[in-house]
Amino acid sequence: MPLKKPKDIPKLPKTRKKNIEAAKKAIPAPKEDKTEYQCLAFFKFDSTLNKEFCCFRIQTIAEFTSFAYEVSLASQVDKNVIDIIILGLQAKINYLPHVSAAVTDVNFERLNGEYVVNVIKQDGSMNTAVFEFNYFKREIKLAKTFVPEKKNNRLFCEFLVSEKDFSFRE
Repeated sequence: MPLKKPKDIPKLPKTRKKNIEAAKKAIPAPKEDKTEYQCLAFFKFDSTLNKEFCCFRIQTIAEFTSFAYEVSLASQVDKNVIDIIILGLQAKINYLPHVSAAVTDVNFERLNGEYVVNVIKQDGSMNTAVFEFNYFKREIKLAKTFVPEKKNNRLFCEFLVSEKDFSFRE
């Protein structure tokens, strides 16, 4: 007995785009402060592209044992403001299990001067830091970190300058 042939193809709803402006305007649910992520700033030389970058590494505090993950991110630069939104975790292909944190790098070319860096979660929580980049002296200073005034905003990200990860052209 044959199955009925559908006359109309069912329509699937479109997925919502996760954009940075919507995440900035969202009001998070009330939660306690808990450091879940680290944002490390450093200079990085990419030998395959033969370019130097200012890199922000977003990594989880929690370490995963059985699976390897990377942090899914979106970013935008507007004048001296860098917005990085954390979209979630994404599984990586892992042939040999090992203990590691979820890590993703975001590269920007030749940042120089003072930049405000906003790390935003999808629920609307936002943490901010002010970095001073001096590309010519090859130094990065963390001027200040703060949690912007917003209803139910909480601390979830720690900002650091990682001098051990600095790499430059020979």
